[in-house]
Amino acid sequence: MKPIMNEEQQSGPTASTKVDARSKMLTGSAWMTAGSITSRILGALYVIPWVTWFGAYSNVANALFAQGYNIYNLFLTVATAGIPSAISKLVAHYNGINQYGVSRSLYRSGMYVSTAMGVICATIMMFGASLTIMDNGDPNMIPVIRSLAWAILIIPPMAITRGFLQGYNWMAPSAISQFVEQLFRVIYMLAATYLIMKIQKGSWVHAVTQSTFAAFIGAVGAIIVLETAWLKHRNEMNSLVAQGEVNHDVATRELIFKIIYQSIPFIIIESGIIFFQLIDQYSFKRMMPLVGNFNKYQIDVLYALFAFNANKLYMIVISLASALAATVIPLLAMARAQNDQDGMRKQIQNVLLLFYFVMIPAALGLFAVAQQIYTVFYRYDRAGIVVLQFAAFIAIPMGLYTVGAAMMQGISENRRMMKYLAIGLIVKMIIQFPCIWAFQGLGPLLATGLSMSVTNYLIIHSFNMEFNLNFAKMATPTNQILAYSLVMVIITKAVMMLIGLLVSPYGRYTAFFSLIPGVIVGVAVYGYLALHFRLADNLLGGRAAGLRRRLHMA
Repeated sequence: MKPIMNEEQQSGPTASTKVDARSKMLTGSAWMTAGSITSRILGALYVIPWVTWFGAYSNVANALFAQGYNIYNLFLTVATAGIPSAISKLVAHYNGINQYGVSRSLYRSGMYVSTAMGVICATIMMFGASLTIMDNGDPNMIPVIRSLAWAILIIPPMAITRGFLQGYNWMAPSAISQFVEQLFRVIYMLAATYLIMKIQKGSWVHAVTQSTFAAFIGAVGAIIVLETAWLKHRNEMNSLVAQGEVNHDVATRELIFKIIYQSIPFIIIESGIIFFQLIDQYSFKRMMPLVGNFNKYQIDVLYALFAFNANKLYMIVISLASALAATVIPLLAMARAQNDQDGMRKQIQNVLLLFYFVMIPAALGLFAVAQQIYTVFYRYDRAGIVVLQFAAFIAIPMGLYTVGAAMMQGISENRRMMKYLAIGLIVKMIIQFPCIWAFQGLGPLLATGLSMSVTNYLIIHSFNMEFNLNFAKMATPTNQILAYSLVMVIITKAVMMLIGLLVSPYGRYTAFFSLIPGVIVGVAVYGYLALHFRLADNLLGGRAAGLRRRLHMA
């Protein structure tokens, strides 16, 4: 027999529930940010020895790797069919209404669908690899794409398990599995590359192929972590199922249909950045000869500078947004299931401010230390440094798209989000050639930044129309974030210039030892300003006060 709720309980979530939701968002974001950042850093650090071992072939190897991974990422999104995010959202929905048994059935049904999709997509990649080179005519892509098919085969079930655990707001297993996946991948690809390039003196194409096959090795490591987490939480999940409400009206066939129906928009929306990158991949090489006298090697090098070299570094910053996105979907879905309009508005505002708080200083900080960090990873190259500095600013609209799209999915505005993405892609295709004509190697990044800004405007305008966001309340912390970030950039840049007068800025080792104090100064300046002027209190609550006490700033 259900207890009779008083009027306050019936009216909606209590203040403590809202605080708990915010706490879950912060805790979940912390875990996902840690997992994303550490895996991204590890995924960037391997570049240092990897590029060195390729020697003169490094730029063409980078270009081949980037092209193969763009195709792989598209197939990966289709293979997982957006199901992990859909599962996360649906599990949070049914958990929010105390129907844990339905959540368990969702997981089983999702496994059937994802396994089938993995087999289909892996088969297409394996036997249809030659079709992917029709537009750029590079036969070296065929073995690369076939090597990635093995990862496509097993990643969908792994991703389903991640989504299911995230639906319970258990973010730690996902974060740890991301790191382990990257660790296994990097160890294998470095060992294989060293063996082929340095010991066997073999083919650089074969070394790239083994480096991409490492995605399969990494997925195996992630599966081990997630299986361990499943066993750890199994009794708790069984207890929740036993205590929850039973819903006999939801059949397995209905759940599979619901998963597929929910996942189709996720495929399109989560592929947003991939679509922009594919436009670059298949248009850049065609457009560059029209704007100047460039040969194939020069075009490959320019493509590698923005599509691989800079991408590896600014994606570390964007991973901050990805962490927020993974956290916010289940929380917004739960608020939607409870029809908590005020809770959804506050969640959206909190996520936007948290995004600005982390992303803006991170992107501007990357700009400030671009010369040193690029030199550490790829050797000194003035053109590459300029591309990275420019890409640091473009990372902000790309990250905002990731978070905004996730929030649109969390409140079930998938159709509207697909419309906004389509508008952004149309803008990208219209301005791509003019941008390349005017800025050459920077053109694709500029076109992406401008078109994603259009999409972001439409997303935020939609939130404002539906939830009446309190921009006046958000203005003060947003302005503080911008001001403190600019102060941080000026001071960090001054420190880097001063160090550059004392040591050579062109060597890898000197760049590395210059980078460390630059990063420390940047983090210290922004952290001090955020804590001293109470900006962090608006976003982190009591955690900020605790930090001040530990740092003797109270």
